[in-house]
Amino acid sequence: MGEPLNIGIIGCGAIVAQYLKTLPHLPSVTLRAVADLDLARAEAVAAEQEGVRALTVDELLADPEVDTVLNLTIPAAHAEIALRAIAAGKNVYGEKPLAMTTDEARTVLDAAEKAGVRVGCAPDTVLGTGIQTARHAIDTGMIGRPISASATMVTPGHERWHPNPDFYYVPGGGPLLDMGPYYVSALVTLLGPVSSVIGAASHTRAERTIGSGPREGETVPVTIDTHVTGVLVHESGALSTLIMSFDAVQTRSSNIEIHGELASLTVPDPNYFEGEVSICALGNREVGWDAVPSSAGYIDAGRGYGLADMALASPGEEHRANGTLAFHVLDVMESLLRSAEQGASVPVRSTAARPRPVPLTSLTELLEDATS
Repeated sequence: MGEPLNIGIIGCGAIVAQYLKTLPHLPSVTLRAVADLDLARAEAVAAEQEGVRALTVDELLADPEVDTVLNLTIPAAHAEIALRAIAAGKNVYGEKPLAMTTDEARTVLDAAEKAGVRVGCAPDTVLGTGIQTARHAIDTGMIGRPISASATMVTPGHERWHPNPDFYYVPGGGPLLDMGPYYVSALVTLLGPVSSVIGAASHTRAERTIGSGPREGETVPVTIDTHVTGVLVHESGALSTLIMSFDAVQTRSSNIEIHGELASLTVPDPNYFEGEVSICALGNREVGWDAVPSSAGYIDAGRGYGLADMALASPGEEHRANGTLAFHVLDVMESLLRSAEQGASVPVRSTAARPRPVPLTSLTELLEDATS
């Protein structure tokens, strides 16, 4: 198995709470320190975590007890912090997207390869039982040859609940780069890499009103498209239709549907690790949908399982939530926005192997594997 990881978190914003629910229970992962530009925020987090120190960003990057940085900064800082961590000889696992642009992301991957360190990136939700059970159904031939997929995420906007939503409405934000990584990562996991895209985009409002927190009632300017739709052409020939919106209210359809020659699948929300997978077979249309028992994936997973997966990967073995996959997902999204601007199909220049499937595995089994 791989080496244990000693984690230092940079960025103590809203998302850190979800990681802190999981990290103390993960095998081969130990949280050592936290840092934030606002040291008081780091101190507040450290005060609730036994044995965890609050440091400045510079102190954490120089700390010899930290060998892996969990980068939870805003998207605009993802590449900068990743490069600084790599320069300090540390592995990096970041929140999505990998960087603001593929040019930035390429510098991160190149620097990591030269330094001999690992790069990982969210979302690791695709490692849970929801997406992995759907993948197992596809890989074992339950739907026959995959033909198409649809993936839909609509919400009226994060400003309704987020106290500081500004970064969602500037370049690097928007529904595609914010929520798209969950859906595109799931589609690549299920159907393989994407070779080309065609897209269209729009926005309905020039500003948004913050709905909660100390800035409630304050308006935020919108400088990017807030509704993006398109078609992804997978290397396999399957076609995925994608709708990502901060303008619409709600959808009653399944978040993801996969259609094959022999059956159709409903796939749970890729923003979560679990959820029911349902199948409707060709000869069973009148009866309807049947639940597919959980057959693959990390059981009861939470944010941070991608770090545990990285820690458990053997030397020379690629961990599943890896930088190459995250780069391809970013490339797909960037290409979709470029297609929307140009009004033409755009090739996706990168590719990525589907990560190894995750067998149905519990935390207890992970702990046993880590100590055996």
